[in-house]
Amino acid sequence: MAMGDIDLGKEIRQYNRERAEMVVQNLKAKYMDGHFVETKEDALALLLDLIPAGAKLGRGDSVTLNQLGVFEALTERGTNEFINPVRTNAQGHNPPREERRAMQRQTLLSDVYLAGTNAITLEGTIVNCDGSGNRVAAMCFGPKKVILVVGCNKIVRNVEAALDRIRDFACPVNAMRHRMKHSKDDGLGWGVMRYTTIIDGNQPVEQGKITVILVNEDLGM
Repeated sequence: MAMGDIDLGKEIRQYNRERAEMVVQNLKAKYMDGHFVETKEDALALLLDLIPAGAKLGRGDSVTLNQLGVFEALTERGTNEFINPVRTNAQGHNPPREERRAMQRQTLLSDVYLAGTNAITLEGTIVNCDGSGNRVAAMCFGPKKVILVVGCNKIVRNVEAALDRIRDFACPVNAMRHRMKHSKDDGLGWGVMRYTTIIDGNQPVEQGKITVILVNEDLGM
């Protein structure tokens, strides 16, 4: 009988932990806030603590936030107005384009904007691609505060590796998700990389405008 390790779960979690700690330190050096938690449940609890009662919330399209159950928890709490451009009907389809666009514009004036990210580098640089640009626009300007929840599977070495991850995996899978689950085409084709942003920090006077919660789990895509 062959002998050897078959479960590397502890080692992988420690690997993620050490990389995440490096990211958190580099985020702080760039006037952003960073937190590391072990589980989705911890991430949800922290996220709810960071959202003040009465704050107007906007959201970007994010499988990670869906996996945390963020919006069910916020609905149950019932203390925040919530703008949700990517809500779905019973068939899983998004609202019509013009209705969705109007809500996306409203999110730019939210107190707190919630989203995930396509990749984050060890140096604390946040890299995203978008098909319509609303999500990346809100990350850069408009909302008073931006909170991003990120699985450790999205930590990469540098910006080049981030773009490789996005091109080779995140965007193709996301395009398939929209087409197959949400009937979201609108004549726009498969393009989900029309707008690319590289966020390398906040201005010093905006310390903490962007907060990143890193989770020691594989989340999103």
